[in-house]
Amino acid sequence: MRYIKLGTTGLEVSAIALGCMSFGEPGRGGEPWSLGADASRDIIKQALESGVNFLDTANGYSAGSSEEIVGRAVRDFTRREEVVLSTKVWMRMRPGPNGAGLSRKAIFAELDASLKRLGTDYIDLYQIHRWDYDTPIEETLEALHDAVRSGKVRYLGASSMHAWQFTKALYLADLNGWTRFVSMQDHYNLIHREAEREMLPLCADQGIGVIPWSPLARGRLTRTGDAVTARAGTDPGGGILYRDEDQAVVERVHEVAGRRGLSPAQVALAWVMRNPVVTAPIVGVTKPGQLAEAVAAVDVRLDEDEAACLEEPYRPHGTAYLEESFYQRQPVSGSR
Repeated sequence: MRYIKLGTTGLEVSAIALGCMSFGEPGRGGEPWSLGADASRDIIKQALESGVNFLDTANGYSAGSSEEIVGRAVRDFTRREEVVLSTKVWMRMRPGPNGAGLSRKAIFAELDASLKRLGTDYIDLYQIHRWDYDTPIEETLEALHDAVRSGKVRYLGASSMHAWQFTKALYLADLNGWTRFVSMQDHYNLIHREAEREMLPLCADQGIGVIPWSPLARGRLTRTGDAVTARAGTDPGGGILYRDEDQAVVERVHEVAGRRGLSPAQVALAWVMRNPVVTAPIVGVTKPGQLAEAVAAVDVRLDEDEAACLEEPYRPHGTAYLEESFYQRQPVSGSR
């Protein structure tokens, strides 16, 4: 395993992160494709033994069950100081006023709840899951800064917003002497490259670590056109994010994989990791073999001709996943 500094910080993270959205007890708000505690723990143990030290979850994944499973696994399989735990805040966790969003009240309440579920005194990377249009960003930034000063948070990150919003947040943090975001968790893969327009150049300029979510496009890059999975059949977000014409890119992934004797997942991940602004893609897996492929992808290098072959069929997408209408603040675990 390789380890890389997260942006311009001194924090070293593994070249892939284990995404924990698929972990959640049945009956706790999880999706049909979520793993229960035992299967989830096996995956986490395998990841730790493979050198993965970066685990990413969120308060809303399986209504908090994911954080509980991750926290117990860390206590049982490693030392707390050996892992980088990241989680998120913004999703609705309870009904009524202040049960979601990024107000000062919501952040402090959800931070304490996440710490309790994770069974830890601090979170290494605390991320805002989406932009909160109902709360002044100044209120959010000052609350996050105070969370860092309290010792409950080590670093701050953001996820999936417009570049102008991230620029505003960085500017206001610098202007007021508040703790700056050090990472951006954005949507980036071979069939959704809109982050290349503005967000990735912004991160490169500002020294922000990039930890893309869905680097395998919800598994679509790894499957043939007629393959069906439990998630593909029940996840409405996939129909918004991806289109039929993306199949041309998928075919190129399988073509390059066949020539190289690699799996499609290894090729797709290697392509994401070849971008110098990317720190570590976040890989969600539900089977041991999927994790083994992801770990092996760390050592795969694509040449310029292979990259050009993969990129040539791409057709631009929109940015629907940035809008609140796509990802409402509801107490569900599945949608990114």
